[in-house]
Amino acid sequence: MKFSKIINPSSFLFLAFMIVILFSNCKKVEEEKKMEYSTVSDVDGNTYKTVKIGDQWWMTQNLRVTKFNDGSSIDENISNSDSAWIKTTSPRFQKLDSVQGILYNGYVIKSAKKIAPKGWRVPTDQDWKKLEEYIGLSNDEVQLYGWRGADQAEKLVIESSVGWLSGTVLFGNNETGFNALPSGCYVFNGYLNTEKNSAFWWSSTQFNSSLVYRNIDFSHRNIFRHYTNANYGFAIRCIKE
Repeated sequence: MKFSKIINPSSFLFLAFMIVILFSNCKKVEEEKKMEYSTVSDVDGNTYKTVKIGDQWWMTQNLRVTKFNDGSSIDENISNSDSAWIKTTSPRFQKLDSVQGILYNGYVIKSAKKIAPKGWRVPTDQDWKKLEEYIGLSNDEVQLYGWRGADQAEKLVIESSVGWLSGTVLFGNNETGFNALPSGCYVFNGYLNTEKNSAFWWSSTQFNSSLVYRNIDFSHRNIFRHYTNANYGFAIRCIKE
């Protein structure tokens, strides 16, 4: 039997390419279906999407509440250069934009009152370590301070690094659904970084008089762990109890 037409080899390549794309898209949809999502609301009425990562439930957004969960108020920082932020030893917050949310000083964490919605909490250092091991850091690496891992931040950062400063090395695959965005930070000396080049989150774990935190930066693809004093202003990402 003779073929009446000769099929162009390039058409085979195109067909193979389309099959790969279709398979990848189907796989992505299948993975998304497997992820478990829910919601939780705070005392101000803000509702947050939540996602199950391993056996932990995390908020996919930074906390935006302006009160403790018993309804009592927290002082708001009005001026970016307000010396009260530097000198205070009481709970305080700084509102930013809709992407960066709210920064809280460490005294919010240290307070006997609770900032997280009921049934949730500010994650401990151990909670963060468990998340980091789930996304690929070794048990030895998570114990270290400084930059740890290789490219694990990619699994936490929003896809295509939307919202991050131009020039970021992060491409972000958001494999976990964590949706990390640049929250910026308030430095103890009164400097407010809103350049969208970094994300900082408190943990509730104290080291001497300091608090342990996590940082993702636009110039790194790994995750930073250290501790600092309570006059810094970082975001809070809550975990279910």
